[in-house]
Amino acid sequence: MAETKKTTTTFTFLVKPKPKPKPRTPKQTPESKYWHSFHSTQIPELISVPSLAFSPISPHSFAAAHSASLSLFSSHSLSLSSTFSSFKDSVSSASFRNDGLLLAAADLSGLIQVFHLNSRSPLRRLRSHSRPVRFIHYPLLDKLHLLSGGDDALVKYWDVSQEKPILELLAHKDYVRCGDSSPVSAEMFVTGSYDHTVKLWDVRVGDSKTAMQVNHGSPVEDVIFLPAGGMVATAGGNSVKFWDLIGGGKLLYSMESHNKTVTSICVARMGKDSEEESRNRSRVLSVGLDGYMKVFDYAEMKVTHSMRYPAPLLSVAYSPDCSTRVIGTSNGVIYAGRRKVKEKEKEKNVESGSSLFWQIRPRENTQRQVLTPSHFRYFHRGQGEKPSEGDYLVMKPKKVKLAEHDKLLKKFRHGEALVSVLESKNPGNVLAVMEELVARKKLLRCVSDLDMEKLELLLAFLHKYCTMPRYSSLLMGLAKKVIEMRADDIRPSLALKNHIRNLKRAVDEEIRLQQSLQEIQGVISPLLKIAGRR
Repeated sequence: MAETKKTTTTFTFLVKPKPKPKPRTPKQTPESKYWHSFHSTQIPELISVPSLAFSPISPHSFAAAHSASLSLFSSHSLSLSSTFSSFKDSVSSASFRNDGLLLAAADLSGLIQVFHLNSRSPLRRLRSHSRPVRFIHYPLLDKLHLLSGGDDALVKYWDVSQEKPILELLAHKDYVRCGDSSPVSAEMFVTGSYDHTVKLWDVRVGDSKTAMQVNHGSPVEDVIFLPAGGMVATAGGNSVKFWDLIGGGKLLYSMESHNKTVTSICVARMGKDSEEESRNRSRVLSVGLDGYMKVFDYAEMKVTHSMRYPAPLLSVAYSPDCSTRVIGTSNGVIYAGRRKVKEKEKEKNVESGSSLFWQIRPRENTQRQVLTPSHFRYFHRGQGEKPSEGDYLVMKPKKVKLAEHDKLLKKFRHGEALVSVLESKNPGNVLAVMEELVARKKLLRCVSDLDMEKLELLLAFLHKYCTMPRYSSLLMGLAKKVIEMRADDIRPSLALKNHIRNLKRAVDEEIRLQQSLQEIQGVISPLLKIAGRR
């Protein structure tokens, strides 16, 4: 191929308006991208959702407590599969057994009912609490027993098959609102109460002596064990606190990023990894009455993500397969999110049979033929062909379409350029041309040469845009110069005097507005200083 020199384009004068300032958007981190990958769906027509629970067994359906009903939803289609409605009062809590076959639910009448998922009639009715039951929980490592707590300040450990409590603990001095069982021991569990305390229990002791007690500092709304079993997280007031049980109940960290009461917390694992990696990638999700869901990395002790919902949030749950997240609100809407799975992840989950299919296919010659100058196709390459190393490129200069004012400025016809851009009624272009004329020291000369009709056009533009913050730094000074230079032409013209009156009115209104803002600032500044000292 003949070698040719690369041509260069000629410089073209082009006046461009200043770009508008863009709002600052927070930079997305891999963590925020992960949580945004949950595609949210709203499940309406409920009343309020104080409790959500996922089945530990695939396909991980979830139960939602609302009013005097308990609804079971599919986690894949997010559709209603069945409803249990044999309750006399509002359902307050629900829990699946670790084999996913039984579902327990409690209501505010004090009754606890145990259902088989294939039957709507209860298998067991557990009645011993004299006040509303606020939480029930199946131990993670136990199929025979059930925990419960309520407004009678009692915690009860049930033998479900015999329908009676085998252990009754006078646990707290106020309402018992939450509890959880240890992931590493079938005999250990914790409870939280409105008396501000969280207590660790061992059912082998068999009395009301606690193994450990910590003070959250406000009424406790929720408590959970973290996956390793040596830490618990407590929620109450506007804070979520993390406690080291192995270290004697030492407070490790207090997360206070919510503005109102934190109502529910749960553990969420990011992706399907090995057990060791999943602990490092575990997070604590918290929701509150401020409408925010927070994601907390307790390994790094920092909030990694935050999302806002349009209603107070009462409950949150996360599926064991890391694919579904559900949030219950006070207005009866469930925000159920399914994670979007990328194509690469789908390919990783392909069974071995499909890989065998690819192995027995005949191998195709996918290597691209290298073109040489001896081949005719070398000289018939299209525009999409990428040049190889050593090729000399012949570039065509791109044609730039100039606006009318750019053409006039290029010919140094400054007055006509100013009139042309004023007639276009584009304030950004007008300011760009004016700034160019200022740089050339020709703006005042152009203003002095304007006839009466064009001067009226300039005054109308000044009246409309001189008080706008983006343009005021140049236009306010220009307006003053125009009035000084063309005073003799303005006095005899009624139309020009009307434009001056309108301009004066706009400037006076802007001055009054600025004075009002300064007065408000003077009132607020001392208050902000006082608040900062506190």
